[in-house]
Amino acid sequence: MFTIQTMQPAQHQEVAKLIYDSTNGWYRKHLGQELFAGGPQSTMLFCDTYETLDPGCCFIAVANHDQTLLGSCFYHPRETHVSLGIMNVHPTAFGHGIARRLLQCVIDIADQQHKPIRLVSSAMNLDSFSLYTKAGFVPRQIFQDMVLDVPPQGIDLAEGLKGEIRAATEEDLPAMASLEERVAHIRREKDYRFLVAANNEKAHQQNQRQWHTSVLYHQGELHGWMASIAHAGSHMIGPAIAQDESAALALLRHELNYRAGNRMVFLVPVDCQILVQAAYAWGARNCELHVAQVRGEFRPYEGVCMPTFMPETG
Repeated sequence: MFTIQTMQPAQHQEVAKLIYDSTNGWYRKHLGQELFAGGPQSTMLFCDTYETLDPGCCFIAVANHDQTLLGSCFYHPRETHVSLGIMNVHPTAFGHGIARRLLQCVIDIADQQHKPIRLVSSAMNLDSFSLYTKAGFVPRQIFQDMVLDVPPQGIDLAEGLKGEIRAATEEDLPAMASLEERVAHIRREKDYRFLVAANNEKAHQQNQRQWHTSVLYHQGELHGWMASIAHAGSHMIGPAIAQDESAALALLRHELNYRAGNRMVFLVPVDCQILVQAAYAWGARNCELHVAQVRGEFRPYEGVCMPTFMPETG
């Protein structure tokens, strides 16, 4: 038997270890490799980032007999929806209904707020896929997870780039929010503010360029924005929103060059052939598939959405 509680600050280290052990355990068993390196300290990134964005928005499952941590689930209330964050169950506790109970807690919150729930989950983990679809989630978009070892010198610059790419600033926030609302029909202002705040010089000095966000303008109009992170717990491009594939391609090339010398992962919609073929030409390979799922109202994307898990996109 177990009890659902809200994660407390003193439990961050324990939750980080659960994320590390649970995720790596699944990847070792099914894909023959680990996702996280560097020990549980690397997955403290999730607790640190999510608690900065949404304090107190993590449910945990605790064993009644000895208070052992059995599961955790982060969630993110936003203006238009609730995003389901990373969910983990300890390998020794699979099959006891823990994930289902944690998910139901988030569903209850979303239903109380009359909002849809959005998530991006592994299409290769059929247990989690079944968990979500049984709970009423509907698959809406498939993404190719592509991994690229970016050469130290970067990749070739774009020829005939239309517009200007630069680091995002606070002045870009309204345009960033409007573009995502137009493309993905969601709004999440605190995520944009978090990403842009990490662009400033002081944050770069403290985090060793951990976060970076770029914007692409053409003739005074924002055509796209893209973030990236380089950290022991995550080397990913995204989240990103662009009005079309050409804007997404220019931003992807720019952000990969910013991360020159790193191995980076990025999620490309399977129907974005220009992006997929460009990534192959650079030497990227497929490493997994993810699927965007929504429980409740959904409107099709009207542009390019490249999600990530830090912060959650959905």
